[in-house]
Parts: sequence; structure tokens; C-alpha cells
Amino acid sequence: MKKISFLLILFLSALSFGQVTFSPGIRGGVNFAKFTETDGGFYNWFENDEKWEDQERITTSYITDFYMGIYGNIRISKVYALQPEINYSRQGSIMKTSDREIKSKLSFISLQAVNKFHLQKFNLQAGMSIDFLIDDRNFYPYNKNKTDLGFIVGAGYDVTNRFGIEARFKKGLVSQIKTTSEDHTNVLFQAGVYYTFNMKK
Repeated sequence: MKKISFLLILFLSALSFGQVTFSPGIRGGVNFAKFTETDGGFYNWFENDEKWEDQERITTSYITDFYMGIYGNIRISKVYALQPEINYSRQGSIMKTSDREIKSKLSFISLQAVNKFHLQKFNLQAGMSIDFLIDDRNFYPYNKNKTDLGFIVGAGYDVTNRFGIEARFKKGLVSQIKTTSEDHTNVLFQAGVYYTFNMKK
């Protein structure tokens, strides 16, 4: 217990005397989103799929929409920053069978925690996200989930000290819709820009 307390004090001291800075910012750009066609039975280990054998499989394709959000960049060192975010993201998918096509649109509020590793003007990104469904159109699954948990990887480039461009890949881990014997999760590619406000006096 004493060892843990000592390490905690040491960590807090490093934050107090280090060059830790906080900078708010905004981000936005284009979404390319879809549902997976199948998750390989990951969600169906304990189900009997025989009743679905004569059902037609669904194919999916991407839709294009947008995202926007705010963030707070906590720069802990020259190399590392933690970036909590709140984003509004419009996603969904086109789902097709031989005789039908449905374009489902979903709107999420996403709470994200992104680790950013800086290599001069470039940065590498990795983090987690929890998403809450706030609106949907043409979305009538057998089982509807209103939350999603996902992981994020990406990269960015600081064009200036405040303005940059970035690209991210995000994969949902929670089944959003079930068709035949398949569960479908969110897949998302993002390309956009970010702007960080300078809070130094």
C-alpha cells in the first residue's frame, strides 16, 4: 500500500511540475460507414442457426455522411497527449438482398478517449469509444441496440500549430442488427480536419 501511495505521489508531482497543457478544439469531416456482412458467428456461439439455413444472406455497402465534435487535448509530454472527445456522427449502411435495398441512417453521440502519440508534425491515434443512438431512419432490425462500444485507430498531420488533417478507422464491437443468422456491427472510416485553440496568454 505504501508503495502504491508513493508511486501515485510521484505521478502527481510529475504532472504538477511538467509541461502539461490543456487545449480545446473542434473537429469535423466525412464519414464512410456500413455494417459488416457477417461477424463470423461471434455472437451466435450459443444459438441454433438451423432455422435460418434457407434464408438469403444480406450484403452491405457504404454510405457517405458527416461527423463533427469538440475535444480537449491534454498534452502530458512532448510525445504523448490524451484527448477526450464528444462527437456527433451520422452513420448507417446500405443493405441488399436479391429483390430489396434499404438505406439505413443512424445518428450517434460518441464519447471517445483517444491516445495521441506525436512524431514531429505527425501523430498516431488509438482509443476507445462508447456511442449512443439518438436517431435512426429505415432501421427495423430484429434486435436493435441503442449503444455501441468500439475501438479507434488513426493518424493525423499538423499543417500548422493549430490546424491539422486526420484519418481514422473505427470498428464497433456490439451487434447493431441481426439478419438471418448473422450479426452486423458498425464499420466506419473518417477523413477530416481539426482546429486547436491556443489558450496561452
